[in-house]
Amino acid sequence: MKTEILRLLRQAEPGSYVSGQELCERLGVSRTAVWKSMKQLKEMGYEIEAVPNRGYCLLFVPDILSKSEIESCLSTKWVGHPIRYYHEIDSTNTEAKRAAEETRGTEGHGTVFVADMQTLGRGRRGRNWNSPHGTGIFFTILLKPEIEPANASMLTLVKALATAAGIREVTGLDAGIKWPNDIVVNGKKVVGILTEMSAQIDYVNHIVVGTGINVHQTEFPPEIADTATSLDLELRHEGTMPQISRAELLGNVLKQFEHYYEIYLKTQDLSALYEEYNTLLVNCGRRVRVLDPMGEFEGTALGIDSRGELLVEGEQGVEKISSGEVSVRGIYGYV
Repeated sequence: MKTEILRLLRQAEPGSYVSGQELCERLGVSRTAVWKSMKQLKEMGYEIEAVPNRGYCLLFVPDILSKSEIESCLSTKWVGHPIRYYHEIDSTNTEAKRAAEETRGTEGHGTVFVADMQTLGRGRRGRNWNSPHGTGIFFTILLKPEIEPANASMLTLVKALATAAGIREVTGLDAGIKWPNDIVVNGKKVVGILTEMSAQIDYVNHIVVGTGINVHQTEFPPEIADTATSLDLELRHEGTMPQISRAELLGNVLKQFEHYYEIYLKTQDLSALYEEYNTLLVNCGRRVRVLDPMGEFEGTALGIDSRGELLVEGEQGVEKISSGEVSVRGIYGYV
């Protein structure tokens, strides 16, 4: 019930009140039940003003991640229905895979697993992802698409596009994409994405798309301090006082993902998205170094094609680079 109360209070005009009678009628509960929920919300840190004969007004929302708070910020049709929230967990990707396998497929397409903290968060090639309490957004979307396994890797780029769009809309920061799936602001990484798939030769069992967003971090481990940043740090850098609601940002990113995913699904490629992706691609037009186990080379990044491959013009002409075990770095640094 707290979810619906928060949703109704948010939908009201700023400074206006929602009557207790309206809440009772909309939710089908008693005034006592509404009062108890209001009391619980206030104990969680929400500032709610109650005025006789006028009702309730939401004055302040704390930056907390909870099931009720996240659900009240959702405006999606199927992504995030349901939300599985954990105060602390090893890894949302691991939990999503565990749920998909142990429930014999009953955990549904679009389920989102969210944690306030991960103890074993990880990124590409097994790297650790720093995930302490109260600082970031760590979540995984479980997908069960009817697509060819060969087309699944492009979902990582779809998620990158959605995350960059969500950050730009909520914060106003100029978030870009470092191919294939790092989100960067002012040349530093603020988001990591890890996609994992369970598949047979000709069909997909499930795909989990995990995302870690640095929101409130103010410092990072020495090994990544030169390349990592957070949304708060970048807002302060631009002279803006950070006031980011992680639940609101998560809700926006999920909305963006639903939008871009449905476009991708029509063709199972990026033919309708690659031009927009390239406008956010920070590598585009720059000299890059391709780190391939088969051999490194340098060239100029031209953008991606409809398969999500990075086009790099080198001494041997234009080559198409697939993600997998390949990394791309700037000639003089991370970007």
